[in-house]
Amino acid sequence: MKQMTGIFLAGCLLLSLAGCGITWAGQRNPPPGATAAAAAVEDQEWRDQKGMEQMKEIFYAGGCFWGVESYFSQVPGVKEVKVGYANGTTEHPTYEQVCTSRTGHAETVLVVYDPAAVSLRTLTQHFFKIINPLSVNRQGNDVGSQYRTGIYYTDQADLPVLQGVVDEVQASYPTPIATELLPLSCYYLAEEYHQDYLEKHPGGYCHIDFSSLSDFTKRVNPLDYAKPSQEEIKENLTPQQYQVTQNSATEYPFTGAYNNTFKPGIYVDVVTGEPLFLSADKFQSGCGWPSFSKPIEPEVVVESTDTSHGMVRTEVRSRVGDSHLGHVFEDGPQELGGLRYCINSASLRFIPYEQMEQEGYGDLMDLVTDAKHKP
Repeated sequence: MKQMTGIFLAGCLLLSLAGCGITWAGQRNPPPGATAAAAAVEDQEWRDQKGMEQMKEIFYAGGCFWGVESYFSQVPGVKEVKVGYANGTTEHPTYEQVCTSRTGHAETVLVVYDPAAVSLRTLTQHFFKIINPLSVNRQGNDVGSQYRTGIYYTDQADLPVLQGVVDEVQASYPTPIATELLPLSCYYLAEEYHQDYLEKHPGGYCHIDFSSLSDFTKRVNPLDYAKPSQEEIKENLTPQQYQVTQNSATEYPFTGAYNNTFKPGIYVDVVTGEPLFLSADKFQSGCGWPSFSKPIEPEVVVESTDTSHGMVRTEVRSRVGDSHLGHVFEDGPQELGGLRYCINSASLRFIPYEQMEQEGYGDLMDLVTDAKHKP
């Protein structure tokens, strides 16, 4: 867990707000007669000293804050995480007071993040992966208004992004979700013994499922890609690309654009742009279609049994776009793993290494510059 000496909470900028507290640099209480302007100056000085002037903040209430804090502390791009009490009416509440459910506060985690490294959209999508958005005043074994779910923002410009994610989640449920989306009205840091609780007590209670953190260890995040509408797909693809990807057609052998392409780069889904294969894993099979020993990550392709044309084969489709790609066979080179992913050129778009950064795939360039295909 990363340590923090203190951060000013923008949502509590105005001292005149009822029930609103300020956390100052060094975790000090504001001195008598302190002004909001002085707080802002001190906060900016602290941010400058810590090199965090470009950081942003968001507040998530997801039940017991021990697990929520631990989860977000492990997300790449998150710089600081603290637990506290938000959007209640009692000033400077204690944990015991909050547990009575009479303070109006929710156990809430402050997440300070680098927007250049992880987006607010991604953070919020993952927040919904660790909560039950339908549950009212309850998460896991914990019951009470302090365990309600909520997203509290300090920057009005963040609202469209947050609302967009909330709407996407709502579309998955037939009944209204219970997660609040509100401006932060106030926030008080919880007692020190609650900070980094699961780090101090590895066996402590936690209702959070941490499995979705594996998304951040993968190089290709499915949340970064989306399938266009059928109208857009038809408009943007050639007739052959459309027939292959959408109707599972097959191009004639030895006619595809990439059958004999072996330049360094990556091959992406022509429909969504999701990366699928690396040039380093492409080999000359002589079958007439581009052949790869493996996908860039196993999860980017989906396999299913294909019994068409009187044969039993394993079809390969793209994860996000559900584009028909081709088939996988077990007659590939043994030294490469024994598989042959036989893929239609019409399902792919090749991006040369030298164009990857400008096309938005700069973070994958190191995968291409291996010993086999170093430009």
